[in-house]
Amino acid sequence: QVQLVESGGGLVQSGGSRKLSCAASGFTFSRYAMSWYRQAPGKERELVAAITSAGSTNYADSIKGRFTISRDNTKSLVYLQMNSLRPEDTAVYYCRARYSLNSYWGQGTQVTVSS
Repeated sequence: QVQLVESGGGLVQSGGSRKLSCAASGFTFSRYAMSWYRQAPGKERELVAAITSAGSTNYADSIKGRFTISRDNTKSLVYLQMNSLRPEDTAVYYCRARYSLNSYWGQGTQVTVSS
């Protein structure tokens, strides 16, 4: 069955770094566009970063220059390197896979940035 499993979340101090991973299985990973979303308490889920099957990326303005999305098709992994973290980056971070009409979500991983 399809699975997306995020890992790497935790507590980090403001200004610190964290790398999230999302392990995919159950579908042809290389065909899928992958993205990271986040949802802070009381807020809507928002797109953070995305990477196409060809490796093109785009980022939300709020994290541009601080976060980097990447993928390893040989390992069916997608990463989110987060640098210069701020308290407002605190959220549950979700991995999403999308191809044609198919869309899959992971369960999320909590990132908490302390000031």
